[in-house]
Amino acid sequence: MQEAAVPGARISTNDRSVSPPAVLRGALSLLSRTSPSLAAEAASRLFLLAPRVPRPRGEAAAFLASGDAFTVRGGGRRLAAWSWGHGPAIVLAHGWGGRGAQLRAFVPALVGAGYRAVVFDGPAHGFSGGRSTSLPAFGDAIAAVAGATGARGVVAHSMGGASTLVALSRGLSLARAVVLGAPSNAERIWRGFSRALGLDDDVAAGARRRLERRVGVNFGELNVSSFASRIPTPVLVVHDRDDEEVPWSSGAEIARLLPGGRLVSTDGLGHRRILRDRAVVGLTVRFLAEGITPERCEGCRHALGSAGTSALCGACVLGRELFERERRFAA
Repeated sequence: MQEAAVPGARISTNDRSVSPPAVLRGALSLLSRTSPSLAAEAASRLFLLAPRVPRPRGEAAAFLASGDAFTVRGGGRRLAAWSWGHGPAIVLAHGWGGRGAQLRAFVPALVGAGYRAVVFDGPAHGFSGGRSTSLPAFGDAIAAVAGATGARGVVAHSMGGASTLVALSRGLSLARAVVLGAPSNAERIWRGFSRALGLDDDVAAGARRRLERRVGVNFGELNVSSFASRIPTPVLVVHDRDDEEVPWSSGAEIARLLPGGRLVSTDGLGHRRILRDRAVVGLTVRFLAEGITPERCEGCRHALGSAGTSALCGACVLGRELFERERRFAA
């Protein structure tokens, strides 16, 4: 593991911040006393219920409208996706309760560096289908979008980062991956969730058994420590020391366990502002470029930018228009 530090402007324990209404806690408490099995079933379903946020407006809506929209089938759902630029595809994956547009700060930098940036809404999130989902299903969705676009790299936030690591351990082949503010321990996530709901030990244990049957995997198998050795992909782990939702220690653990892990610690960015920090964006693109060759212009060998065609950058297109008039009027 290598560690570096990136300065930044100054943003539980587990990417599932829960502040349940008192009425919900009260109802589960009553149900726990009268029917523990029903309480366990209700809690297991709540855990998989994805929060729906309002559809994007303003800058986020304009950003999505500027991309090429398409759909992918993955994670058992129809996934809404958008792309920009040309060259090797890089998939951008959001976290629990988020949406693809949250990672829009990475798109201009990736496109300008000669990559195709692909954003999508995860299962049961944003414009994608479904009402409930899980970490493994999120990983399946990331793998499906990567497969549909031929992606060579993934940049993923929070639970999207944990899901990317699970997908890599299950055979997703990437040249590079970047995870930002990702949790390292699924069991810790469950414990935080059950405490927030005020579940007693018996009900929490029953809910966990139901969840594991429904998802098809034991929570322990989703801890990074259980599968990290199976991931050969170089992974950049970026985590902020002031992250109040997923502790910095999670990122440090991921980087320490991964054979190709590299840790970069930031300060003052927290859990979400890290997605908009220029230094983090630049670091991410440079790391990807170390292992993924961008598409180059056939005229000048510069990386294709947003003004480029599939073969020429914007400057070369303009040059041909201005100085190769026979090409303009050949037809």
